[in-house]
Amino acid sequence: MARIIDGHDKNMIGERVRELRLKRGLSQQKLSDRLEVLAIYICRGSISRIEEKQRTVTDIELYGLSQVLGVPIESFYETPEDNV
Repeated sequence: MARIIDGHDKNMIGERVRELRLKRGLSQQKLSDRLEVLAIYICRGSISRIEEKQRTVTDIELYGLSQVLGVPIESFYETPEDNV
């Protein structure tokens, strides 16, 4: 049986996470710290791997990222064409 994620990328949102994090002036460590306040533990190294699409993201982590970055979950999946 084929795996759900069978290619090189392990998530679809990594680039958008990086974009939003930088737009808000947050370091990877600061993002990790803010997630920890919500009891969502993603270390700085894991944030890096998410942004590089080398790590999967759970639904709870996605929720936390949306809360800390101040965007609805759907916005992680927007493409540049969606903003036109």
